[in-house]
Amino acid sequence: MWLSTECNLTFDITTPTPFILMLRPRNDFNQWVAEQTYTISPNVPVIEYNDSFGNSCQRLVAPVGTFSVRTSAKVLTSPAVIGDRWAGFNEIDTLPNEELSYLLPSRYCESDRFVEMAHSIVANCVPGYEQVAAIEDWIRTHVLFNPDSIYFQQSATEINQSREGVCRELAHLGIALCRSLCIPARMVVGYLHGLTPMDMHAWFEAYVGGRWYTFDATQPSSDGARVAIAFGHDASDVATFTQFGPAVQPKVMTVNVSEIEPPDEANPKA
Repeated sequence: MWLSTECNLTFDITTPTPFILMLRPRNDFNQWVAEQTYTISPNVPVIEYNDSFGNSCQRLVAPVGTFSVRTSAKVLTSPAVIGDRWAGFNEIDTLPNEELSYLLPSRYCESDRFVEMAHSIVANCVPGYEQVAAIEDWIRTHVLFNPDSIYFQQSATEINQSREGVCRELAHLGIALCRSLCIPARMVVGYLHGLTPMDMHAWFEAYVGGRWYTFDATQPSSDGARVAIAFGHDASDVATFTQFGPAVQPKVMTVNVSEIEPPDEANPKA
């Protein structure tokens, strides 16, 4: 399925402000970026690098005045999430080295505080995918996804108390519950086709059966075409923009995702 994605940000800058942006979709086995544009106005020097997770980051200093960032991409991605209820639990000693850090507590995912709760949720489940699916269903049933929630920047512990939050908070809780069962879990930020209201979105992935699977408790099911931009331990690793100095929020932020015909001469890698 081909998707067109767009994200436009406009800031009012009152003092020269260093930014790190994370807005380029990833190229990996789940998706292929055929075309993309990236425009910054006014034009300033940009240093691009990959962080420790392989996410593409852009480093710059925004000048005083109106500062805008416009990105777009045409991406080939799966129209539905692949699941496998028979994907089993990976014993810790068999995990790839690069997945081990996703077992540990992190800033927003205090997994060491959820061991008893997680075992209660997954009682009688087969270890692995079935446990994660039970966690996803529990969150979907017991925690309210509210894009306009007054609760913001909550950790897993905090949203478990408030039982309401935006997408990233629900992902934090899912990650913490998985890690407490020794299942590696990570946060993903990106685009979801058909999301209402349309915005940047966050979900979580769990590593079972030797690969990563997508889970999203904010939606009736985890299905839906997705375009991943970045992943990390929690929201602190995957912010689409990070500024240093006086807090600056976008004056304008628009996100659009639509299905399109394949671009001319599109030739995705096998």
